[in-house]
Amino acid sequence: MRRHAKDVATELDFGDIGQAIVGRFAPEALDALQSHAGVRYVEPDGEVLALGQSLPWGIDRIDADVAHANGETGSGADIAIIDTGIDSDHPDLQANLGTGYAVVSCEGSNCNYAWDDDNDHGTHCAGVAGAVNNSEDVVGVSTEATLHAVKVLDNYGSGSFSGVAEGVKWVADQGYDVGSLSLGASSGSQTIKDACQYAYDKGVLLVAAAGNDGPCSDCVRYPAAYSTVVAVSSINMDDTLSSSSSTGQEVEFAAPGGYIYSTVIGGYESMSGTSMACPHVAGAAGQLMANGYSNTEARDQLQKTAEDIGLSSNEQGYGLLDVEAALSGSGGDTSVAVSTDSASSVGETSATLNGDLTDLGGASSADVSFEYRESGTSTWSTTSAQTLSSTGTFSQDVTGLSSGSDYEYRAVASASDGDTDTGSSVTFTTNTADTSVAVATDSTTSVGETSVTLNGDLTDLGGASSADVYFEWGESGGSLSNTTSTQTLSSTGTFDESISGLSSGTEYEFRSVANASDGDSDTGSTLTFTTDSSTDSSAPVVDSYSVTEAGEPNPHAEITADWAVSDADGDLSSVLVEVIDSSGTVVDSAQTNVSGGSASGTDKFKIKHGGNTTYDVRLTVTDTAENSATETKSVSA
Repeated sequence: MRRHAKDVATELDFGDIGQAIVGRFAPEALDALQSHAGVRYVEPDGEVLALGQSLPWGIDRIDADVAHANGETGSGADIAIIDTGIDSDHPDLQANLGTGYAVVSCEGSNCNYAWDDDNDHGTHCAGVAGAVNNSEDVVGVSTEATLHAVKVLDNYGSGSFSGVAEGVKWVADQGYDVGSLSLGASSGSQTIKDACQYAYDKGVLLVAAAGNDGPCSDCVRYPAAYSTVVAVSSINMDDTLSSSSSTGQEVEFAAPGGYIYSTVIGGYESMSGTSMACPHVAGAAGQLMANGYSNTEARDQLQKTAEDIGLSSNEQGYGLLDVEAALSGSGGDTSVAVSTDSASSVGETSATLNGDLTDLGGASSADVSFEYRESGTSTWSTTSAQTLSSTGTFSQDVTGLSSGSDYEYRAVASASDGDTDTGSSVTFTTNTADTSVAVATDSTTSVGETSVTLNGDLTDLGGASSADVYFEWGESGGSLSNTTSTQTLSSTGTFDESISGLSSGTEYEFRSVANASDGDSDTGSTLTFTTDSSTDSSAPVVDSYSVTEAGEPNPHAEITADWAVSDADGDLSSVLVEVIDSSGTVVDSAQTNVSGGSASGTDKFKIKHGGNTTYDVRLTVTDTAENSATETKSVSA
């Protein structure tokens, strides 16, 4: 038969009954075999269909079937499968399907909706979380929860950071209970991290696959590695860790992930990986939240009731998911119980951590403390212990934190009877340092004889929206009593102001000033500059000058001076005419302010009882550079 077969698929040995060969045979080979004495029969290989519903081993291992028998169905919970979509036609899912959302649209013939599945992966995860209990093939963890397809991955199972963040935000905005993310990346994304924090703050419990990078350590993928997300590793049927499962201190639970039989487009298949483990936990969370648990309370309950299966903490976290124990409140060590509350009095480098000892479990007292660390680091710091003899809240101040940084912390209780409990992790972000407005004074430019450009730099707005900047200035040795006009800046950068009317060859001081819109102010250092000295200029000249006396026979002197002056530089300033007697005393004078390149004028003097005397009449012309020319005439009265 082997010689006659085109190929052999299977050989079955039934002992004394005989053997069967399964393969492909040409028609003539079949005819020959049917007439061969050593062949009992030849028949086509037909199709066998499942009769009724089967119980996948993962559902059995986490005791979800026991929960079903106790009437727990998850009815009322909303579970979002953030993945490749969900097959809207699948008979094991249709009754539980709710509203869907598509970041990327379905492609192909199976697309009744944009959020329909075109890959199988999302449909498989949906079946694990919530396949209907309807006698059709498989059953999910939460059999009557509403499943919402959030399609963020395309038909190749690929998507973007922003697309995943958009899907998570949509889930939060709808007010859904659980988001199941059987996806991940090797590096973090601030956009996804922010979306997860947003969803967690709005009451969504996010569950994500730890990743399939094993065997490895500290290799949990994102977003599972974020403190706002529950990270799930994968185990096999014998409770061993799946060889491909990622591990790390972020792992919170182990769940079945090896050869999980579930729904795919138009049928059923077995798949393996942490992607399959993740929706087991998502379905269990849906069961709890259908019973009124908040996202943080459901997380705490799942932690307290998880089963220790002997794996290390970075492989199993709190242990193997146990749905029935979580719903009944049994299982796990629930003697002493502690929860982690939100941080308060969060500053730049300090915060107050808060917790609640909710149950002493019969012990006389418990030591409570907090473990905290900067998000993304592996080492916990521990506060000092407080001993409580009754239930109630407790807190601890921590200092020395980094400003503007994300931290996570959890409450820890050790009872006097040996029982212990750890609350779920809670995150907070320290405040960013509130810097003040800052301004610097820069060197001057374009220094001239009577003008200059002052320069400054607004180096920090200190959180304000804008700042008014200007300069104070004055001659060195005096006060900075002069100010320039104000400029309003809404961003940091340089600024300048030109001033004029200064004295040449003179030293000045100046400084920049900033007044921020939030009330902060700053003054830059004081700098000096010296204006240029005036350049040499030619002296003015006396073009004509005559002096006469009236000569009338009276006791008074009446003197008239006519003059004309000029300056090649065009900077005439003044003309002074002085009448000087024989003793050298100035007995009278007249000063005329002039400008430009030329000027002329007449000055008259009347000196009482000045007759019979000889006078010198002196003319002095001066320019703005204080150059001068002098000419003297004598006259007798």
